Amino acid sequence: MSVFIGGAWPYANGSLHIGHLSSLLTGDVLARYFRLKGEDVLYVSGSDCNGTPIAIKAKQEGVSTKEIADKYHNEFKDCFEKLGFTFDCYTRTDHSLHHQVVQEVFLELLKKDKLYTKVESQCFCKTCNQFLADRYVEGICPNCGAEARGDQCDYCSKLLNPIELIQKRCRTCGDSPIVESTEHFYMKLRALQEELENFVSHAKKEGLWRDNAIQLSERYLREGLVDRAVSRDLSNGVRVPVKGFENKTIYVWIEAVIGYYSASKQWAKEHQADEALFWNKETISYYVHGKDNIPFHSIIWPAILKSIDKQPLPTHIVSNEFLTIEQKKLSTSRNWAIWVPDILKRYQPDSIRYFLIANAPESRDADFSWREFIYSHNSELLGAYGNLVNRTLKFVEKYYGCTTPKGKVDSMIRKRVCAAYDEIGALIKDTKFKLAIEALFSIVRDSNKYFDEKKPWNQIKEDEIGCANTIATCVYTIANLAQLLNPFLPFSSQTLQRMLGISEMKWMEASYNPVSLSKVELLFEKIDLDRIDEEIEILRRGTDIEE
Repeated sequence: MSVFIGGAWPYANGSLHIGHLSSLLTGDVLARYFRLKGEDVLYVSGSDCNGTPIAIKAKQEGVSTKEIADKYHNEFKDCFEKLGFTFDCYTRTDHSLHHQVVQEVFLELLKKDKLYTKVESQCFCKTCNQFLADRYVEGICPNCGAEARGDQCDYCSKLLNPIELIQKRCRTCGDSPIVESTEHFYMKLRALQEELENFVSHAKKEGLWRDNAIQLSERYLREGLVDRAVSRDLSNGVRVPVKGFENKTIYVWIEAVIGYYSASKQWAKEHQADEALFWNKETISYYVHGKDNIPFHSIIWPAILKSIDKQPLPTHIVSNEFLTIEQKKLSTSRNWAIWVPDILKRYQPDSIRYFLIANAPESRDADFSWREFIYSHNSELLGAYGNLVNRTLKFVEKYYGCTTPKGKVDSMIRKRVCAAYDEIGALIKDTKFKLAIEALFSIVRDSNKYFDEKKPWNQIKEDEIGCANTIATCVYTIANLAQLLNPFLPFSSQTLQRMLGISEMKWMEASYNPVSLSKVELLFEKIDLDRIDEEIEILRRGTDIEE
């Protein structure tokens, strides 16, 4: 089986925050799981280096768009690597191959009569002397009355045309733009209404998408799809490959999603492979992103793929709700955010991964609380998992000379562990990651209870055979937990793999055989509770949000 996993592409105009991680981490869980199963996996993403956000940042800092893109692309790569993301290809949208592939897709859409030109009204700023990209126009959403950008309202998720905004203003200078005419290419989305209705209906019937993706997609379809512009008057981006339109760029909403396809071609080129293995009707695909990216993956990308006869359409859409911070909406503009480069300096990557997966906004908004983060680390990772590993392996070190004893694994525990591979695997495949990690930590807690009930510190004096069986059972459980938790907590799993001499991680039972331990080390260290107030103070000092 071939599995394609696409993680949403963060804009290279500022550092990653934990909202990004909350949406993207499960892509790595999926990739690690399917690789352990022995499946063919292609996991791709990249930095979005084209379009308005980067141009705005470059103008603010008085540097080129390339300097901004380079800075944040490199920072993103570093953060993802430190967090254990296992992308097969992490690229960028200003890569020459991406430009080539996007232009090829554009021309194919044109050849198949899926595009047409139209003169349209667009906002023009006389002060800046330029047509304004949609994100350069800000104002009041005509649908819900909230502050919105010209392309989409984050509050009600409605896709917008900037000229619809009330009290429009130029984001750069603040002046009110005028409306002038310009010619652009449009995609015939309206003609795909029925096909996309059937596509969304199938996903709903089979339970393949998150509820928010189904609900939002159905809403767009009920309102009726409209043809959308696929070109813009911008300097930063992929040029329209048509005579007379060379000064225009391909609109980022169509260009960015084509990045999944161009990234697969880049991977194939770099590895002398064939990307067709992942672009056929037999492939299972997962698209991992936040709620604000739903229409681009449930409507726009399927429309493009249908129009160029490319399979598969998105099989699973893994779209998280929003993450708040200390009960307040995350705001990068007001610095009410926890930045990934900063949190990585102070906390273990597995601690970050655990909390953001176990407390993810899978079906409703979730909150990041420093108190919960630190208590979760100390109680679950250190107090439960770390304690099970340390007390067991230290016992082996003290009483068995660093070699695990010849003992018999408890049959009921073995039965439960073996069943966990199927149970946890099914939950991961169905994108129910919170339930999966909770089920695994239930095994951890029960294993600690088993250790306490057996009292090996007494058994070693009174019942050597019973003690050997107890320790063998605990070591067996730990070895299998190392594999079962590998998709979620890869760094601690790697440490256990080294300590227990596990030659290769697989998604199948690790049988028990006596083994000589390498140096026993702590998986996790306690976080001082004083850090809670310190972190909250750091957060508050950096923002202008009133209490």
